[in-house]
Amino acid sequence: MNANVTPIIQPLQDELLATAQVAISVLRLDEMYPLSSGNKWYKLKYNLQQAKKEGKNTLLTFGGAYSNHIHATAAAGAQHGFKTIGVIRGERPEVLNPTLQFAEAQGMQLHFVSREEYRNKAGASFVNQLQQKFGPFYLLPEGGTNALAVRGCSEILPEKLLCDAVVCSAGTGGTIAGLLVRLEGQKKVLGFPALKGGEFLYDAINQLTTHYQNRLYTNYQLITDYHFGGYAKVNAELVNFINEFRQKHQILLDPVYTGKLFYGLFDLIKQGFFPVHTRLLAIHTGGLQGIAGFNERCKNKNLCILEG
Repeated sequence: MNANVTPIIQPLQDELLATAQVAISVLRLDEMYPLSSGNKWYKLKYNLQQAKKEGKNTLLTFGGAYSNHIHATAAAGAQHGFKTIGVIRGERPEVLNPTLQFAEAQGMQLHFVSREEYRNKAGASFVNQLQQKFGPFYLLPEGGTNALAVRGCSEILPEKLLCDAVVCSAGTGGTIAGLLVRLEGQKKVLGFPALKGGEFLYDAINQLTTHYQNRLYTNYQLITDYHFGGYAKVNAELVNFINEFRQKHQILLDPVYTGKLFYGLFDLIKQGFFPVHTRLLAIHTGGLQGIAGFNERCKNKNLCILEG
């Protein structure tokens, strides 16, 4: 998976930013690779190389029914000649959602397990059972985060950084860890966890950077107030923000990660969190594939993200 696309950096023009004298530019990873877009491409890059090095022709990974990682792994596997298996949390529905329909269309074999079984996904006995069922495979963790993913995410930022701080949404912490590795203690990194109780990510990020290069970083902070009740939880206020942001800036956000990131970022600016003349680089990590499924689930709640 060699990079042949350079992401654009889009400055935002906004009355709030002008008044606060804070600048935001958006690193548009969402426009790089349509099927494995955003940070997922970087997480998979070196893992696919390692799988080929080990002579594995099958990738097995884990995720929920609307997982960006499942979507990206299915697409990358099809593109690079791998068989793919997705271990999906929960029972198989009568009708697959758009994410899982896409995964199957890319050739991914879906294996549904109970939520209780899924909680043991990292256990040796469960992995052994999967090996007995499916044969040899290259194991990708849930969310795709491991040391090779950190290596890939360390390549996200451009060589020259004209900013004071980098901001990014956070799920498993792999992308934040990669950013810290790239910055080598310079500049500030702000992470916006999409999960409730995101403080646990401090330990996860520290473990990732320690495992990758035996180093801890202190130049980052997790902003844990914008999860909207938990992973994939939303309300009308967030959806309205996403739609207004698209109309104003021509940038589509997803409701799980980037919508919460930019909502939180603009709210902090309103509160005067950032000093005057702060320059922020906000990373758009993709995840737009999940909007179709979100709109399908929420069609009876008058919550709809406008994609057109």
